[in-house]
Amino acid sequence: MHALKKNRPLRRVTLAAASTVTGVVLLLSLKPHTPPAVPQASASSGQSQSQSSRSSSGSSGSSSGGTKSTGTKTVTGDTIQTRWGPVQVRVTVRNGEITEVTAVAYPQGNPKDQEINSYAIPQLRREALAAQSAQIDSVSGATYTSDGYKRSLQSALDSAGG
Repeated sequence: MHALKKNRPLRRVTLAAASTVTGVVLLLSLKPHTPPAVPQASASSGQSQSQSSRSSSGSSGSSSGGTKSTGTKTVTGDTIQTRWGPVQVRVTVRNGEITEVTAVAYPQGNPKDQEINSYAIPQLRREALAAQSAQIDSVSGATYTSDGYKRSLQSALDSAGG
């Protein structure tokens, strides 16, 4: 009977060690939900959006050349890379006044991005039209998108003014 009591602690130690090793292996093999997959998907969709916006900015540049006599200019801002994906804004300025602001590219890589930007992008647009500048408030919960939006808007306004 004394021999059985010695074997039981050894069995417990062996079982505990095996369980610990198994737990550590499972934790290390666990993949994070979004960071590895989303940036690759966002980058590829962002590149296609950027390429399409580049081609459209070229056409908007030529169309603004025709409407330059009326004082209307449409300019696409720089593509700003944020943590969650690219942000790019197109602005229309008529006689020095911002008349239209459109988000050309913004993070849409997963449902959370879509949810956040469904309320952030319209709010940022309203703020820009009301402020008539890039000096606008960030949208709570969309800090990275807001920062990218403001920086792209400022670059578009700089291009439109010069």
